[in-house]
Amino acid sequence: MLTEFGLEGKVAIVTGAAKGIGKGIALTFAEAGADIIGADIDTEGINKLTLEVRRLGRKYLPITTDVRELASVQDMVELATAKFGKIDIIVNCAGIRGLDKPIIPLPDVRPPRDGIEDFYTPWSMEEWRQVMGTDLDSIFICVRAIGPQMIKQKSGRIINIASSWAFSGMGSDLNVPYCTAKAAVVRFTEALAFEWARYNVNVNAIAPGLIHTELSQKIFVEHEDIIKKYRQRIPKGRLGTPREIGLLAVYLASSASDWMTGQVIYLNGGETIG
Repeated sequence: MLTEFGLEGKVAIVTGAAKGIGKGIALTFAEAGADIIGADIDTEGINKLTLEVRRLGRKYLPITTDVRELASVQDMVELATAKFGKIDIIVNCAGIRGLDKPIIPLPDVRPPRDGIEDFYTPWSMEEWRQVMGTDLDSIFICVRAIGPQMIKQKSGRIINIASSWAFSGMGSDLNVPYCTAKAAVVRFTEALAFEWARYNVNVNAIAPGLIHTELSQKIFVEHEDIIKKYRQRIPKGRLGTPREIGLLAVYLASSASDWMTGQVIYLNGGETIG
């Protein structure tokens, strides 16, 4: 058995753990041996995860957290540290896509699907800030809160969830703010990795393509033409799964990746080839 890939004895915070990719990472970490703190604004969602993690034989602490607020994140880190005595890993997965619409209305552009709110109105500053606050500012806030502990213990793993659309906005279907935020996550990851490398804190990012989650399932059931279009873009011909993201995250969280920092791994079925 390759023990370097295990997470036994490790404690991991996963933000955005209530559903989707965050939930998949939390469960995969637990399967690999880590105890989990599930942090999310969705209290019901993270509470539902309790039984699933504990069935895997691991400890689990759900903490309602607004990752856009420093005080909320600091409280979460303090509660987690009081419970487990340390934090080894944080996965910054909380995020929102926002609205699929142009920055301003365009005369020759129509909605890619029905039900998109305010498609023919410009993005407001409030909408812009909501995406930036959740997808980018939250990572800065979480890193600022957890950083002192990781620096002091001279070890840590920070895994940021970016997006393949940080690489190419062409896949974004009219969402400049989301692409911008995720591209900034990539640069943040690289810069922080350089800054903290000498403290043995590794900082890496995963940039997923389209993942089969509860939300995407709902959209694709209602709009079969959209899933067909996306599959045609992906050389592997299918969407990814939260567990597949979780398996890569396990590698980045484990000692197997000791020499890897400042890297962004695109996991997207080949969507960004070429």
